[in-house]
Amino acid sequence: MRLLQCNCAGEYHLTEPLPNDNAIPCYAILSHTWGADSDEVTFNDLTNGTGTDKSGYEKIRFCAEQAKQDGLDHFWIDTCCIDKENKAELSHAINSMFRWYRNAARCYIYLLDVSTAKRKADSDASEWESAFRRSKWFTRGWTLQELLAPRSVEFFSWQRKRLGNKDSLRQQIHEITGIPKAALQGELLSQFNVNDRLSWMENRQTKREEDKECTRDLHVTDPRRDKARIKQTKGGLLEESYHWIFQNQSFLHWRNDPQRQLLWIKGDPGKGKTMLLCGIIDELNRSTAKTTLLSYFFCQATDSRINSATAVLRGLLFMLVSQQPALFSHMRKKHDQTGKALFEDANAWVVLCEILTDILQYSTLDNVCFFVDALDECVKDLDKLLAFIVQNSSLSLRAKWILTSRNYASIEQRLRLDDSRARLSLELKENAAQVSQLEQIQHDQLLQLSVREKMQQKANGTFLWVSLVMKELKDVQVWEVVQVLDEVPSELIDLYRRMMEHIKQLKRRNPEICRQILSTVVATQRPLHLQELCVLADLPNQGPNVEETTATMVKMCSSFLTLREDYIYVVHQSAKDYLLDEAALSVFPSRAREVHRDIFSRSIEVMSRSLQRDMYQLRAPGYPIEQVQQPKPDPLAALRYSCIYWIDHLCEWISNSLTYHESILMSRGVVDGFMRTKYLYWLEAVSLCTGMSKGVVSMAKLEALTKKRAATSSTIEVSTPGILLFSPTHSVIRALFKDEEPQGIVIKPGMQDQWSNCLQTLEGHSSYVNSVAFSQDSTRLASASDDRTVKVWDARSGKCLQTLEGHSSYVNSVAFSHDSTRLASASGDGTVKVWDARSGECLQTLNVERALYNISFDSSDNYLHTDIGFVNNVHHFFRLLGGFKRYLYSIGTCIDLIVAFSTCQHAFRIYP
Repeated sequence: MRLLQCNCAGEYHLTEPLPNDNAIPCYAILSHTWGADSDEVTFNDLTNGTGTDKSGYEKIRFCAEQAKQDGLDHFWIDTCCIDKENKAELSHAINSMFRWYRNAARCYIYLLDVSTAKRKADSDASEWESAFRRSKWFTRGWTLQELLAPRSVEFFSWQRKRLGNKDSLRQQIHEITGIPKAALQGELLSQFNVNDRLSWMENRQTKREEDKECTRDLHVTDPRRDKARIKQTKGGLLEESYHWIFQNQSFLHWRNDPQRQLLWIKGDPGKGKTMLLCGIIDELNRSTAKTTLLSYFFCQATDSRINSATAVLRGLLFMLVSQQPALFSHMRKKHDQTGKALFEDANAWVVLCEILTDILQYSTLDNVCFFVDALDECVKDLDKLLAFIVQNSSLSLRAKWILTSRNYASIEQRLRLDDSRARLSLELKENAAQVSQLEQIQHDQLLQLSVREKMQQKANGTFLWVSLVMKELKDVQVWEVVQVLDEVPSELIDLYRRMMEHIKQLKRRNPEICRQILSTVVATQRPLHLQELCVLADLPNQGPNVEETTATMVKMCSSFLTLREDYIYVVHQSAKDYLLDEAALSVFPSRAREVHRDIFSRSIEVMSRSLQRDMYQLRAPGYPIEQVQQPKPDPLAALRYSCIYWIDHLCEWISNSLTYHESILMSRGVVDGFMRTKYLYWLEAVSLCTGMSKGVVSMAKLEALTKKRAATSSTIEVSTPGILLFSPTHSVIRALFKDEEPQGIVIKPGMQDQWSNCLQTLEGHSSYVNSVAFSQDSTRLASASDDRTVKVWDARSGKCLQTLEGHSSYVNSVAFSHDSTRLASASGDGTVKVWDARSGECLQTLNVERALYNISFDSSDNYLHTDIGFVNNVHHFFRLLGGFKRYLYSIGTCIDLIVAFSTCQHAFRIYP
């Protein structure tokens, strides 16, 4: 922490950094609303003696004079006492801010939008109170800690007139902010639960737009909404279904033993693991210490957004930062460098592990409880997730974990459980309390009791069994209830068979309609909207109310499916397993690959029929996608899935079929015909569906497929054309869509005849690019620039993954180690830096005392070859006997690529 001090000449200067709280003298602290960045006095202004002409300098004068009146020689202001260019210092300051405000002798709140010019007397607040209530200061994100942390808080108008303090203005502050008076009087914040404290933050704004952007980029799902959806979909959560857990010895050991960090709840499909976890979360949210954070995630194999290890960590982090925004500091440094790619590129898993580990080891968190449901439905990188959980549960005593899954030996083995108290098996307990009451039978208490006892006997502790039977009982008459219960089998698999037989016995075309619906829902990659299902399953003509009629058809599918906000979900993973396995011949009479063919064909048909230019009538080329609002009705409602996934289903069909007609991929075939007539309109639709990144990947898949499968030359042009005016003059797409070129442009750019061999142009450096190098696995590319940075790029997508900063002069050369884990850079500042290629952390700085222009790792990765010798990893420098063989950095030839760069350009290009 640095403090400001006024010298005898009336000038302000910063103290040296103070190492700990004991070394810090009494000080005042300023709370204010930031103006424009150009108006605020910065750390560099104070160190350079500039900034006195900025409007923000008035705040420094005010704070200094007020502190002097209160007998204080030191004061602190956030705009100028933190070196924000030093990321480590900035992160430390953000984490320490609450403590700094709490330790201040006085806190002055300077309200620039509250005037006392017309004030007649100290006791007359009528002239300024309305402005006080409207003050922007109360809407700030930092207001809470700056209001609650300090012992003494005083409010001042912009004329420096004292308005009152936190005690005298308590009623007004309570009415403005909703913060309880007890909290304003200094009651411990731990006495208020997390939800209450979160409510105080509602409608607050922060100037740090980067935090908001980081939240948007981190978001893959909101687990709180997932929990609400699950509870609603499964018929609600009753206390009887989970309350037994709080007397269970395994759970009590986990909850009360500080050394017991992990509990695994296992059980067969439908035993109620998910609903049990929802109940535990709800109960702990009410009863645990208010300083404990709860973070949870629900895996779902049928939803590609939430069925991977990376998605789990993103969801857990999202919940943590949503509850405690100060934790942003642990991820902002990395996010500021790479943006959204931080959470999505090939290194996302490694980075997310580092962030969460950093939070658990170094943050000011008290305790965190993590809950991950349905580990068996984490279909991607489950082994990595389990290894991470095991490692962190043993290293951090502040974090406890509850995990649920099916009773898989592979999961038990990887969790390394060495004590029976770390397990809770739902197979060991016929938990009748999990059976909910049949609320539909309310007129006859004796019948209600009889039905409940019979359901308890047959359910065998399986929550899903109860849920499915309850749905069936809703459609029968009172006198049929007991008979239906007698007929219903007690095993879940037998219940599924009964449901399938019920579908087969439907009248007229209804069994075939149900088969079309089930096969489509099971084969698609995400839950479908009702309008999407209507198209992809080729449901009968339904008249004007498509959604209502489709919903009725879905309900015919005998409880295999459930509806939530017009989206269709399989009721449970075990139900999907049954449909794909035992019932496959009933659901897919022509085999599953033919369903992919049908989805592809229907997608092409509906897109060809419906896509056109400017689907949303925006009438403005280049309209910002974040400002686009879906019209009502949405012309893309039935097309969204088709636009994003049609290529996936084409690839799935062809890769698993020997009978497809090769003309589909040939020139003038179905795909070629679609591209010739609708390609630009499809790209626009993909953009409106915010799926451009997926669209780029899909086009690459289509290109690979056409090269592998097409028997004759295809004229499909799969390179993204961009704006037509900037496409080559002989471009197929430009010729096909020439009528779509913007009118009224007189001077048009001169373009080459064909597409260039340049695969990508990577832009981002602010000065000359001196060197580039591919990683040995060909997945990344590093570039060194005169702007003193090294950038690491995704070689496939061209996204900038990292910007490595630390050199104080031009960076002349860069090289990857042979195992691609390290990156070395040589600079004109006389140093060589060795970086962790994945995290971007600087591992070593080797002082070679002269500028180097060529470096490379030797075959052992223990030495660096340079212009004049070699360097080993303990900072020793040696001359090479017989001189140095210069390494030419055309290492891309090893992977059939040549990298070209120019000292006159700030970008470089990649050629095949």
